[in-house]
Amino acid sequence: MSDTSNASNASNAPDAADTSNAPDTPGAPDGKARPGHRKGQLGQIVRFALVGGVNTGTFFVLYLLLHPWMPYFAAYSLAFVLAMVGSFFMNTYFTYRTRPTWKKFFLFPLTNVTNYVIQSAGLYALVTWAGMNTKIAPLVAAVVAIPFTFVLSRKILIPGTGAGAGEPDRARSTSTL
Repeated sequence: MSDTSNASNASNAPDAADTSNAPDTPGAPDGKARPGHRKGQLGQIVRFALVGGVNTGTFFVLYLLLHPWMPYFAAYSLAFVLAMVGSFFMNTYFTYRTRPTWKKFFLFPLTNVTNYVIQSAGLYALVTWAGMNTKIAPLVAAVVAIPFTFVLSRKILIPGTGAGAGEPDRARSTSTL
């Protein structure tokens, strides 16, 4: 009788053998923390920092190229959106090692809303109140937003890393970009 009940429970459980979309997540299929979880999370932080550096460089180059052709805030906003698209793909493939999906693609900008608000407020404050040069202020504002962006992008790109981080992802999306 126990074999039958185990077989029926296994058919309703997430596929533990499916590692094709299994990034460095905090929990194993049984809900317990995996050995080496901290190492995986540290790897994500390091990769996030590398992607952030590349993304910040991309953003800044775009900003400097656009700045002569439009007001600084318009150049900032357009460079931000273009860099965000690149950031999505770098973070899905490299940082979190997961497949991009349409759902993640459309949710990813929501994670950047906080980043945008923090950076925009910082940019405005640094330029208007602190008198900082408009070519340097975006970099300073970006540094302040980094921790917020990591937490939010991780939550969107790796479902199940929020409040119930120890629980397996029960609703994996199979649609990819």
